[in-house]
Amino acid sequence: RFLFACKYSYICTQKGNVIQGGMVPKEYTINVRGRLMSLEKPVVMGILNATPDSFFAGSRVQTEREIACRADQIVEEGGLIIDVGAFSTRPGAREVTEDEEAGRLRQALSVVRREHPDVAVSVDTFRPRVARRCIEEWGADIINDVSEGGQTGIVNTPVHEDERMFDVAAALHVPYILMSVQSSMEQMLLSFSRELQELQLAGVSDVIIDPGFGFGKTLDENYRVMAALGELQALRQPLLVGVSRKSMVYRLLDSSPQEALAGTTALHVMALQAGAKLLRVHDVRQAVDTVAVFGKVNASRSFVNQ
Repeated sequence: RFLFACKYSYICTQKGNVIQGGMVPKEYTINVRGRLMSLEKPVVMGILNATPDSFFAGSRVQTEREIACRADQIVEEGGLIIDVGAFSTRPGAREVTEDEEAGRLRQALSVVRREHPDVAVSVDTFRPRVARRCIEEWGADIINDVSEGGQTGIVNTPVHEDERMFDVAAALHVPYILMSVQSSMEQMLLSFSRELQELQLAGVSDVIIDPGFGFGKTLDENYRVMAALGELQALRQPLLVGVSRKSMVYRLLDSSPQEALAGTTALHVMALQAGAKLLRVHDVRQAVDTVAVFGKVNASRSFVNQ
């Protein structure tokens, strides 16, 4: 079926091979400080929260020892990227000043880099100045921006800074994760197509798109986006999915983040079927196992169809 008409070249308006409404994904690589990371096999990104108020207690670390142990766990369980954040984005979280966020990230990134100098590290922040310091001074490799390029901050207000996040990513030549705060697939495709054009013109080479589950969406809207997730393949960019233990799982099941692993795994399978190339997770080993089983089924399907 047709996705919908759009003046931007990123949107495909043709019928053809689809995965749940989207185009068959191509094989991707991203350049991480001069080294190519292949995304042919989906990659697991482990969450390291250097904050006392993240919604899932199991991901919170604050002391140097806790940070080192969590980084070790992510790597030992098969995570290829460590995603370090210091500003809780859960609903109702306390506002954190820029200086406080930067201080937490400086400590966490220094420990992660000391313990794992060769592992790819992303920094989860919506503040351009903080992102720049993390890349230039503290060893982060990738910017993971939850504000869709500065449209919104933690309290859904515009981020006012002299330098936009798009400009930081372009100037520092780092991969950039563009997360959507849009509530529908149609709005998401339109916004992403415009933003991808801006990023390309700014000189950002590696862009990963993230539909932003839990951001600007109701419970039903989250699931509608998941059901249409394959349509994002039309943008021809690697897709990251972050649903780990989020409220879209535990609210649906009338449970808690601590009881949301099974629901998370079910959504991971659906995301992989829709072409996701990165999974951002709390439970690294379980996600790595899910990717391995999914890959084996796909390989077996190819053999059966020969």
